[in-house]
Order: sequence, then C-alpha cells, then structure tokens
Amino acid sequence: MIDEIKSLSEKYLPEVIKIRRHLHAHPELSFEEKNTSAFISQELSNKGIAHETGWGGYGIVVNLYGGLAEGKNTIALRADIDALPITEKNNVDYKSTNVGVMHACGHDVHTSSLLGTTFILNDLKDKLLNNYRIIFQPAEEKLPGGASILIKEGVLKNPVPISIIGQHVHPPLEVGKIGFRSGLYMASADEIFVTIKGKGGHAALPQGNIDPIFIASSMIMNLQQVVSRRANPTIPTVLSFGKIYSEGGATNVIPDFVKLEGTFRTMDEGWREDAHKIMTKIAKQIARSMGGACDFKIIKGYPCLVNEVKATELSRRAAEKYLGKENVVELPIRLTSEDFAFYSQHIPACFYRLGTGNISKGITSSVHTPTFDIDEASLKISMGLMAYIATAQQ
Repeated sequence: MIDEIKSLSEKYLPEVIKIRRHLHAHPELSFEEKNTSAFISQELSNKGIAHETGWGGYGIVVNLYGGLAEGKNTIALRADIDALPITEKNNVDYKSTNVGVMHACGHDVHTSSLLGTTFILNDLKDKLLNNYRIIFQPAEEKLPGGASILIKEGVLKNPVPISIIGQHVHPPLEVGKIGFRSGLYMASADEIFVTIKGKGGHAALPQGNIDPIFIASSMIMNLQQVVSRRANPTIPTVLSFGKIYSEGGATNVIPDFVKLEGTFRTMDEGWREDAHKIMTKIAKQIARSMGGACDFKIIKGYPCLVNEVKATELSRRAAEKYLGKENVVELPIRLTSEDFAFYSQHIPACFYRLGTGNISKGITSSVHTPTFDIDEASLKISMGLMAYIATAQQ
C-alpha cells in the first residue's frame, strides 16, 4: 500500500501544486468562502467524486466507501479552507489577488493536500478496509469556529467516526519531517473585551477626574497575578492584552473611558472556568476602588486540543513506516489554539504538524505573517502521508 500511495502522490503532485497556487491566489475570509467552496466542488466533480455542499455555509463533505469496508469503521479527515486578513508581501506568481486577504496560515496547503488525499483514496477505494468522511471545513479562524458549527449540523454522526485526523503546516520543521504529540497539545483560547469608565477632564487638574488610563494600567498589572499567583504552576497559562485605546483624550485631556482587548489561554478546562471568574472579580474591584467602573466581557473560544493516545500512536507508527523513523519528531505543547479541538472533545483525534520550511531556499517565515510560504515539495508528503495514516486507523 505504501508504494501505491507514494506512486499516486507523485502522479497527483503537479495537479495539487496547481490547486494550491490557485487557492493561495484567491483567498477568502471566514464565513465568506463562496468561491473557494465552488472551486473545491468542481475539483471533486472533475474526478467523479460525489460530495455534499453547504455544510456550515461553505463546507463540503465527501463520504468515500471502501470496497472491503462493508459494515466497518469510518475515519474522518479534515482540512480548513479560510484565510486571514493579512496583506501578502511575497513576490510570487501566485500572490494573493485579494488585497488584505492572505492564506498566511497554510489553509491553502491543508485544502489542496486533502484534495490530493481524496484523489488517492478514491483511486484505491476497492482495496480500502475503512470508510472515510472527508471534511473541507470553513471558518477555522473566526469564532465560533466552523468545526463547532459542523458538529452541531451532524458531521460526526450517522455513523460516528472512530477517529478524526488533521494536519497543519509547521515552518520550523524542515520539509520531509512530521511532528506528533499525544495527549494535551494546544491551549484553549478566550477573547477579553474590557471597557473602563471614568470621568474625563483637564489633565492638569487630575483631582477633579477619574482617570481611566490610570485604572487600566493598574488593572493590566494586577490581572497578571492570575497567571503568576493564582494558576497552578504546572498548568500552562497565558494572559496578554494586545490592544488599548480611548476616544477623546489628548496630551492635556483625560478621556472618559479606555478599552482593552486581550486573550486568555490555558490547558486545563476546570482552571479555565475558575480563571474567568477570578479575572472578572479583580477587574471590577480595581475599577471600583479607584472610583470608576468596568464592563468585563469574556468570549469563550476554542477548547483545549487533546490528541487521543491510540489514534496518535497509530498515526505516528504509520508516519515512521512512510517517512522513516528519523523524520518523525516529538512536538512540544503549544499555547496557540485551533478549532480542530472541538472535534477532539467528541471523538478520538490526531492533529499533527507537517514540515514545510526550507532554510536553504529561505523559506522560514512563520504562519500569520505577510511573507509566509512553503516548500511545495511538502505537498507530495502531505497528501500521501495522510492517505497512508487514514488506512492505518482501526
């Protein structure tokens, strides 16, 4: 099976590169992937592969039945299809034509790779022992996350897949290498929005004002005790504020209010809930003690991503057979987040990393940057490896 899959990966590589470049040149934001979805649908139709459109808006699902799989297990495979609000700075033929929108997180790679995997599995379907549900998912980059919507619509039902597999580009890994981690892998992610209300006035007469900037400064400093003194040191936790702004202030004018925006991330769902209550209490007490008030809003985002041990170990062993044990590495935990985590809360999941970097070619930029790109040799590995991992699940 390995030799057949590698041969088919070689066969489909030029086509998958072409697909990836088209997707990269025509990115669309979360919940706006109309043309992307139509393109994926056409590519599947060109191969005579039946599929369902309209999942979660612009999602697509393929149900592929193995010829030797009557009454057997279903394995789910997933790729995300949306892009980010970033202006691309790469000087390449396939540069984004949608100004301000870019596939800076590699979802063009995930989608083109999964199409290649689908073509391979479709060619081999008479020999397959499992059935496959192949999910092209919209809106990974924006709450509430396309995964949560598709789950509510029943994408993990009738039948319930025994596992779900996903992959993500990883520039720090050189092309040819793959990374896995069993158990807790990625953090939950919540968005924080704070409005601090004071009383504005002349900056030279502070005694008559309630300074929301001063309150905000104290609040930011004191909220860090949630991480340094309230969190269990063994639980990775991050609280960061990325935006602070006001309206109406000046060098000599104190504004009436200040707004803060930030993120809270951790790897323990129980502590996550407790921390929300602690942060809200601290913020309100600080504002009140300084004569002001605050609205403290937490929008709950993606949960922790847990790689189920059996599914991950089966995938790891398959990767070692496919690529060689020396090309499979152990990943550290990450405080970034992914809506694939929603799937991992429902069924056994494995989310692994695909090496896409190439130092010798200068391909080193991180995801979510305007110069992100990949070594396209990784596409042959990505589609073939996922196909082989899919056949190894049981």
